[in-house]
Amino acid sequence: MGEGRICFSREAKLEFLKHKRLQRIKAGAINDSANVMNLMTRSSGDALRGSVACGVRSFVNTDVSAQSGGAVYGRDAISNQKVEKFDATDLDWTDKMPECPVYYPSKEQFEDPLAYLQKIAPDASKYGICKIVSPLSASVPAGVVLMKEKAGFRFTTRVQPLRLAEWNTEDKVTFYMSGRNYTFRDFEKMANKVFTRRYYSSGCLPATYLEKEFWGEIASGKTESVEYACDVDGSAFSSSPTDELGNSNWNLKKVARLSRSILRLLETTIPGVTEPMLYIGMLFSMFAWHVEDQYLYSINYHHCGAAKTWYGVPGHAALDFEKVVRQKVYNQDILSTEGEDGAFDVLLGKTTLFPPNVLSQHGVPVYKAVQKPGEYVVTFPRAYHAGFSHGFNCGEAVNFAIGDWFPLGSLATRRYSLLNRTPLIPHEELLCKEAMLISSATAYKDSDCCVDIASKLCIKASFMNLIRFQHRARWCLMRSRGCMGVSQHSHGTILCSVCKHDCYVAYINCNCYLHPVCLRHELKSLDLPCGTNFTLSVRDELFDMESASKMFEDDNDITNEVKRQFRNESDTILLSKLYPLAENDGYSLYCKIELEPGCNFKQSVPAAETCSLRNHTVRDYNDESDSEEIFRFKRRSSLKTQHRKLTNSVPSKLEHQGLRRLKKVEPGSSSVFISKYKKMGVEEKKPSPKRLKVKGNLSTGSFEYKQAS
Repeated sequence: MGEGRICFSREAKLEFLKHKRLQRIKAGAINDSANVMNLMTRSSGDALRGSVACGVRSFVNTDVSAQSGGAVYGRDAISNQKVEKFDATDLDWTDKMPECPVYYPSKEQFEDPLAYLQKIAPDASKYGICKIVSPLSASVPAGVVLMKEKAGFRFTTRVQPLRLAEWNTEDKVTFYMSGRNYTFRDFEKMANKVFTRRYYSSGCLPATYLEKEFWGEIASGKTESVEYACDVDGSAFSSSPTDELGNSNWNLKKVARLSRSILRLLETTIPGVTEPMLYIGMLFSMFAWHVEDQYLYSINYHHCGAAKTWYGVPGHAALDFEKVVRQKVYNQDILSTEGEDGAFDVLLGKTTLFPPNVLSQHGVPVYKAVQKPGEYVVTFPRAYHAGFSHGFNCGEAVNFAIGDWFPLGSLATRRYSLLNRTPLIPHEELLCKEAMLISSATAYKDSDCCVDIASKLCIKASFMNLIRFQHRARWCLMRSRGCMGVSQHSHGTILCSVCKHDCYVAYINCNCYLHPVCLRHELKSLDLPCGTNFTLSVRDELFDMESASKMFEDDNDITNEVKRQFRNESDTILLSKLYPLAENDGYSLYCKIELEPGCNFKQSVPAAETCSLRNHTVRDYNDESDSEEIFRFKRRSSLKTQHRKLTNSVPSKLEHQGLRRLKKVEPGSSSVFISKYKKMGVEEKKPSPKRLKVKGNLSTGSFEYKQAS
């Protein structure tokens, strides 16, 4: 097959014809009052519900046609549409956009990545993104690593159409198809051939020139699509003992497990979060506007090839960004909810691209970076970012979190709950474990384990705020007539069956134990099928947590930080609505919580055998629907996910309740487990997730991970 020619499947052919027909129908009735159009593309992430995936394909030029069974398709198959409010002839804004800061650390400063990032964060975070030039070089090129050290390495691309969407109910989704399977060298040859065919040269072109070319192309160009290998499992850092960069802590395979990393406490690996992923692009491959999952940090290393242009919006301007997108980009009929969360919900699909000058025109700060080989780009929590490639290149990225992430992580978790989206990582569990480690004097005798004062302050303040909320909510719930008893649990995080909020400290069990509910709901309004009576389940080390929180209360700096961070805390507002008269009824912070007459206390509930959900198909996290309760699996693997049927006796109408989660992630497959528990003295079964356990004393900071039996 020639490089420009593409064979389409029968299904893909039909989809192209449907899309072409729809465009012809709409061509005569385009809404002149529509707001700014933007590009729809998928660059990782949990895409829009109801989006379409089909067929096979590749980069198509005006002189190239796709054929299948003798049928030939011209460039109208996926046509570019004129965007009246985006003047492609006026691209002077590309020369005026300010650049993000660039840092040049010494080898000594480069030794501890997270310590260095904590040092520059107060200034760099004001820009949303920053660039770091590595003082170390890789002695083994990425191509050698992927072709020789990782023999047999192949990947499948995704096709990104270069067209503008109208972002209404009829055109909120465009084609997003699976591309061809390549070796690293074969993709490089294809990408370079495309570049040479367009510019008659294989040499690098000025970044400012290619930036104008890119925005002109997606507005009114003739290129229909490009290929991009995003979210590919693997790393291009060499394992050679002589590779200086590969042996440093800036090897992205090591970042998640560094002593300052919050993610070191995760019990399972998550592709893209605890393990890096590769991004292999060509001319005009792009990543759409998005914010990292749960507002995490991200770090991206450019291994080789042409440069990338990045655009970043600082986290403090995130709401302004969402407001502009809601008012100037999206039509209201595609938003799932009103207000800022409606735009946030669609943006989570990572499918929206529009020129950054739209933001500048409406007062939203935007900064630019041109990333070259040997350079890192860091994105800060809640910073929206987007960008594109100048030609063939290979990058690698991973998420990370340090102590100052917890307040923003809490905000992200609540927004996910409002939108009924499954969290990626258990924020509440990580916060409690980190805070308990800090509270232990023995855990920090080793100076390498110490976090700096600012991070420690954020952790303590976030933990205090959580425990305050939990204490008041439990006090009110245990005085409720519906509370039939209290039990203790030692298993890990489960998800609220109503909003998917992660529950680690405590949760409510209904009579049938099939509907765990977080403490953020009014039980009377839930109308659970098994009645309004409930049992309160709390962690067995809850009193140790409250003791640690009370100890933190003695520090004025921490209490002031709580007031500063959480003065408009939504949990506090929620408590005042759910239990407005608690203080009048005798509540005080950290008061002793007594069981009301008629309530029973039950000891820890033992775990029993494993069961699973009936007729439940396991899907990867990149599936269009959020109905699958997949926890701790970030993105689609480059390997095919095996869909497996699970069987169980749970009624089918309860299959999509929030008791499912991953036990572990394996390449190509994932499993969802639920553990059954027996209530002491009662034969009713209590499902709860089976998971990896943390062995050791939480108060001493001594942990050993092992699989739960």
